[in-house]
Amino acid sequence: TEPLSAPPRTGSICWQRLLFTASLFTFWSSPTSAQATIDLVPPLVAEGKNVLLLVHNLPENLNIIYWYKGITTTDDYEIARYLLSTNESVEGLAHSRRETIFRNGSLLIENVKQNDTGVYTLQSLDSRGNKKDTSVQLYVHPLLSKPYITSNNSSPVEGEDSVALTCEPGTQNTTYLWWINGQSLSEGDRLELSEGNRTLTLLSVTRNDTGPYECETSNLVSANRSDAFYLNVTYGPDAPTISPPDSYFRSGTNLSLSCHATSNPPAQYSWLINEKPQPSSQELFIPNITTNHSGSYACLVYNSATGLNRTTVKNVTVLEPVSQPSIRVTNDTVKEKDSVVFTCVSGDSEISIQWIFNNQNLKLTDRMMLSENNSRLSIDPVEGEDAGEYQCEVSNLVSSKKSSSISLIVNTDPGQGSSGLSGGAIAGIVVGAGAGVALIAGLGYFLYSRKTGRGSDQHNLTEHTPSASNHSPGPSDNSPKKVDEVPYSVLDFNAQKPKQPAPASSASETVYSQVKKN
Repeated sequence: TEPLSAPPRTGSICWQRLLFTASLFTFWSSPTSAQATIDLVPPLVAEGKNVLLLVHNLPENLNIIYWYKGITTTDDYEIARYLLSTNESVEGLAHSRRETIFRNGSLLIENVKQNDTGVYTLQSLDSRGNKKDTSVQLYVHPLLSKPYITSNNSSPVEGEDSVALTCEPGTQNTTYLWWINGQSLSEGDRLELSEGNRTLTLLSVTRNDTGPYECETSNLVSANRSDAFYLNVTYGPDAPTISPPDSYFRSGTNLSLSCHATSNPPAQYSWLINEKPQPSSQELFIPNITTNHSGSYACLVYNSATGLNRTTVKNVTVLEPVSQPSIRVTNDTVKEKDSVVFTCVSGDSEISIQWIFNNQNLKLTDRMMLSENNSRLSIDPVEGEDAGEYQCEVSNLVSSKKSSSISLIVNTDPGQGSSGLSGGAIAGIVVGAGAGVALIAGLGYFLYSRKTGRGSDQHNLTEHTPSASNHSPGPSDNSPKKVDEVPYSVLDFNAQKPKQPAPASSASETVYSQVKKN
């Protein structure tokens, strides 16, 4: 026997409170309006959990309460009964040792199982022998286990195969959802979902369909998601690439080539040099190469799973390093307005030539000209700014070298502005020089005339001397203090002076020439 106040064998205090509330409600109900009802607590029952079949509105004056599994109220289906007169319970033939019956008529089923699903019937017997039956349907929902994904093709080939993914296990009343890379999936151009969404079909898979895939199952009482599942999509090989990308290599160095192709499973590699097979390897190494190693290098890749192969060919050219060039020049010392020609001399072929002026790449002017292969540099006419150091640099695709420098000296023309005089100043100097010559000639003639014509000149001078009576007293002609008369000749001309750094004085100048009378 088990009193109402006693706790269930494996239940919690919550069940006691529910039962106590139901008991009060049952005994407070009116005897004339009493009609028993049954609620499931909780209403959705998960496998492995407990459920209470809670009874309301039991009639008064009851002697016995029965619970049966199913709608048949015979001894074979009796779970338990409760004797209210003695406050004791009795187990029936259908008791599974997980059921407990209470005084208020409620039945507790612990750790419910799938086979507990079905109809449960409550029968009450009063003191007059009247029986009343009330039934309730119990459905036990499975507590879903963690799902997992299976595939019908372990290694699908890109562009050829389709793959069906199935979410396991299959259970009734279960909802299935699919996820890839954390995003939910729905039907599309290459995706198909079965009825109920349990199976996902990928049509004509590509390498981008690798995954990860997850499936999620849920019902009314639980939900769970699978671990990530990855597809092993077979593809390739893609066109191989050969590295380094260079095609020109220097003689005497080591040649190291590597071939790579995207492929699943990894591709197999082999090489051909000038169509001659080489040992199978992804890497190709040749030490101390010479010009004889120039030629075609082919990388072949093969995928045994797809049966596909691809080839890439690289042309390799091995070059000798260039030797140092030299410079020849027509003349390393020239005058302004002359011309000069530099020639870069090199014994190498297939080279490019660059000219260098004062350690910088030469910037060509309209006075400079290069030959077709840049080996000759002509400057015509030469200016003072062209003076300096000249070099040529020769290079091929693997090396370069510079010549020794050669100096070009440019002498400026003294008559072309070395004095700094303008054309007007030079013209002024010429005019002044001519005037000086004329002055000297005039003085010479004057002196000569004085010497040969002294007597007449004296007579003329005496004639023009005023008489004593006509002027104020003064020294007589014979006076010892008498000063010889000195005639002056004056020449006035304009002479333009040369330009000087400082401002020049007025260009107008008077030149005096004094001739003393003997």
